[in-house]
Amino acid sequence: MRRSSTLPLALPVALALASAMAFGVAAPAFATTAGTGGGAPAPGPARAAPGLDRAALREAIAVGRDDGATGVVAEVNKGGETWRGASGDVVSGHRVSRDAHFRIGSISKPMEAVILLQLSAEGRVDLDRSVQHYLPGLLPESRFKEPVSVRQLLNHTSGLPHDFEGDPTVPSPDEEIERRLDYVSFDEIIRRTLRPEGRPAPGPRFSPGTRQEYNSFGYRVAGKLIEEISGHSYRYEVTHRILEPLRMRQTKATVPDRATPVPRPYLPGYLPRNNGELVDVNVQGGLPASMTSTTGDLDRFIRGMLDGSLLRPAQTAELFAIPKGVDGKPLPFVGDSHCNTGPGKGTACFSVGLMSTSLPDGSVLWGKTGSDPGYRSGVFASRDLNLRAVYAVGTSSSSVNPAAAVSQRLALAAFAR
Repeated sequence: MRRSSTLPLALPVALALASAMAFGVAAPAFATTAGTGGGAPAPGPARAAPGLDRAALREAIAVGRDDGATGVVAEVNKGGETWRGASGDVVSGHRVSRDAHFRIGSISKPMEAVILLQLSAEGRVDLDRSVQHYLPGLLPESRFKEPVSVRQLLNHTSGLPHDFEGDPTVPSPDEEIERRLDYVSFDEIIRRTLRPEGRPAPGPRFSPGTRQEYNSFGYRVAGKLIEEISGHSYRYEVTHRILEPLRMRQTKATVPDRATPVPRPYLPGYLPRNNGELVDVNVQGGLPASMTSTTGDLDRFIRGMLDGSLLRPAQTAELFAIPKGVDGKPLPFVGDSHCNTGPGKGTACFSVGLMSTSLPDGSVLWGKTGSDPGYRSGVFASRDLNLRAVYAVGTSSSSVNPAAAVSQRLALAAFAR
């Protein structure tokens, strides 16, 4: 199974931000990130705004022929008002429930971060100690001579290689559909990345702590660290530390060594075969951190993450700390997406577990996007939780980013002044 280290969700940002500003409204709350431009953004409350335009929100999630999407579920909370909506499956013609389940992709990364922050509060892990200390031998000493801290794994400053870096294999559409059923453990993805067969083994991309680059592989190592320190599986830890306390009863972690369907009711996601036939890919294997959820449960998660229900004050502060260099300025961001759009282009926008989006009115949103075969999703909130949004899009194309048009329209409808 090949899963991209850099999610294909950052492209909507420039379009959505430009459109939002052109129409005199706030920037997108839940597409992807624009750079913050300087340190951790001020956590000031979002400006008071009119109520939700429910008709505009319903229109925003109506799937167009060129969207590359089959259906959408979304939830927006603004100033105490809540709107929830869903668009039907345009492939089958079936209705999609507002309570539909979907695959959340990298939205599981903030959950991994929460678990390690909890372990830090319990004195079981020190964020400033190295991976080499906790997992000796995992990073080959001949290639990784500098220490990589746990914090650097979580805020994307580790400099570690990407998943399967250097692998020239590009699966065909039919192969991608079949490979979705594979289950890949943390150990296997680490081995295949750091000790590949038949090609040179990768080394660091840059010196740890000197740059920021979105990197899923760091979270594979973080997942392994969670299991090593706790003595339990990631599934056990996320269930007992996050899902049960927050009563996220509709959220499930993947079952090891087995391909499982998205629970019903579900948002269909499709991938095209070589001949163009669309295949419903709700049955998948994935990784130990792969999960399914609903908009309601992800709203509970972002609230619990930011309001202190899951973390102590010192650990909560890590969620809003953009990494800085020795000069006191935010580290440069490298790569093709995420922090390379908007007013803070090229500067770090990720904290431990979250990414930030600065809005034109000075308020800031924090959250995460996710991508799995057939699915694109996102969850974002202002620090005071006055603005919150969750969305998921089922795909019908491998060449079109369905989150682009949908998230742009949804942002404009949700945050128009």
